[in-house]
Amino acid sequence: MKKSNKIPIVPKELIVPFILLTSLFALWGFANAVTDPMVQAFKKVLELSNSQAAWVQMAFYGGYFCMALPAALFMRKYSYKVGILIGLGLYATGALLFYPAAISEEFWFFCIGLYILTFGLAFLETAANPYALAMGPKETATQRLNLAQAFNPVGLILGLFVAQQYVLKELQSDDISDFNALDEASKILIKTSDLMVIRDPYVILGLVILGVFLLFVFSKMPNSNDKTSNKNVGIIFKKLAKNKTYSQGVASQIFYVGAQIMCWTYIYQYAEGIGIDNVTAGYYQMAAFILFVFGRAIGTYLFRFFNPGWLLMIFALFAIASNLGAMLFNNFIGLYCLVGISFFMSLMFPTIYGIALGNLNEEESKIGSAGLVMAIVGGALMPKLQGMIIDIGGYDVNDVIILGMSEINFSFILPVICFIFIALYGLKNNYSKVN
Repeated sequence: MKKSNKIPIVPKELIVPFILLTSLFALWGFANAVTDPMVQAFKKVLELSNSQAAWVQMAFYGGYFCMALPAALFMRKYSYKVGILIGLGLYATGALLFYPAAISEEFWFFCIGLYILTFGLAFLETAANPYALAMGPKETATQRLNLAQAFNPVGLILGLFVAQQYVLKELQSDDISDFNALDEASKILIKTSDLMVIRDPYVILGLVILGVFLLFVFSKMPNSNDKTSNKNVGIIFKKLAKNKTYSQGVASQIFYVGAQIMCWTYIYQYAEGIGIDNVTAGYYQMAAFILFVFGRAIGTYLFRFFNPGWLLMIFALFAIASNLGAMLFNNFIGLYCLVGISFFMSLMFPTIYGIALGNLNEEESKIGSAGLVMAIVGGALMPKLQGMIIDIGGYDVNDVIILGMSEINFSFILPVICFIFIALYGLKNNYSKVN
């Protein structure tokens, strides 16, 4: 019998460390999903506009931008494992800050908690993504990262389930048709109760993360100390800036994350525009996450047969078509189209990541990884811009008509622009050698 020469995605001796590493992808997926519905929750509880409530995403994804590069520079001196431990510590700290934030009842305090929480996520993503790429042969690096990223949607689904069942369903303010009509004393009582409801999942999450921290402390992970950390960072930056595949990959990642967060965050406002309540809208977001998981699994399999750049382009084109459907149909068909975008977004992040870092050495990958994680700032800026579009006519989602569409429908022109750029990036890297 002929011996198979098939290159393994993960070597046998690294399976256990790889499984432990993939748990991190689920953990930051949970944080992403449990935070998205909070935009709508804070809007109702604290009587904010769509644009003001978008500060939740500004704080959440802004933390990535601010900490990704310091995290990468730190890991030039220390190992990926140390970076992961620091990330878990910051993650837990930010989550636990929701306890005093709920007592203070100040929106800015919650935002600070999210900001620090994502300092930790920046460390985790800056370490975990290149660590996954490095845990095996370079020939299967993109497949390995897609496999690890497949656990991210599991965290997304669990996070959304917690947000829906233990937050949105329990908010008293969401059961009142006209919250503004209540007297001040009633508002204060409901506000205090609802902020405690928002607080609890984060506090429990913080305690869970402390447990994961201890698990990593006592686990043996592959040695990944950087042997070339004495190189000048400025030289690496210049080299990366001249690398078009990398620099355009960073831009594509900014657009991708912005599109993803817009399509997930504003599914609640889209549902509101066609008369659907927040809890029911959560089921549609759950369906979007399930499609995301399904798409990630199919995408990982398709990498065995097709070029990553080509797949990225095809999925982006289908995302554009679905997005246009969400804009043009102001009914359940449009909502189905919005949900369907998640299937086509599923492979974008790891594929862009793998293409952008595909031809970099380990030293360049550490700094380059930081740039790609900093690109998550797209999730801070673009939802804020979309919120401003939705607020053009007032705090409701369908106050005015723009080019024949309600303002909430028209606002999804922003993800269309993002997917066009991503499709072009995939087309340009259609012959990438990354497998």
